[in-house]
Amino acid sequence: MDFVAIDFETGTQHKNSAVSVGLVKYEGSERTDSFYSLIKPPVLYIDPFNTSIHHLTIEQVIDAPTFNQIFPQIQNFVGKLPLVAHNAGFDMNVLKATLQHYKIPVPMYKYFDSVHLSRKIFSELESHKLTCLGEYFGIEYDAHNALADADTCAKVILHCAKRLIAQNKIKGPSKDLTELTVQNFLKSASVKLKQLQS
Repeated sequence: MDFVAIDFETGTQHKNSAVSVGLVKYEGSERTDSFYSLIKPPVLYIDPFNTSIHHLTIEQVIDAPTFNQIFPQIQNFVGKLPLVAHNAGFDMNVLKATLQHYKIPVPMYKYFDSVHLSRKIFSELESHKLTCLGEYFGIEYDAHNALADADTCAKVILHCAKRLIAQNKIKGPSKDLTELTVQNFLKSASVKLKQLQS
């Protein structure tokens, strides 16, 4: 499966307050590339509660690029691949709000949600938080680091696909993870790709 997992960390409750972003590209079943950047938010403030979660401070991001400066790199990185995020509504809203703040046209990215998929495919689990899924799948990672979160999200998707393959639930000719398309995977899970709207 070819896709890009994305994760944002924010400075406040405002959706345009991104302070870091992580992206991980998977092609077939292999991680092929990654991108990470701290982000200088439009308002130079990080709520102490947010810092307690992601450990980022104003001192760390004050000299970082603003989102409009790194977005061309993000666009090149993503290309035409679909995005996936854990609790995708949050990350897509951060992306959209930040783009709108800088008056950048919002690309019509296709995306899907690893929370939704894990709930459907691993319904027996009590919690589908990323940290709990990471523990269940034996993934050791630095929680609330945007790059580590993105990679863990991607690995959750691969575990979901492997379970559907093992249960012989993949619809269509491809039963191999390296050849399985995102579209066929989602169709087999009765999930539709969503599209980011401006």
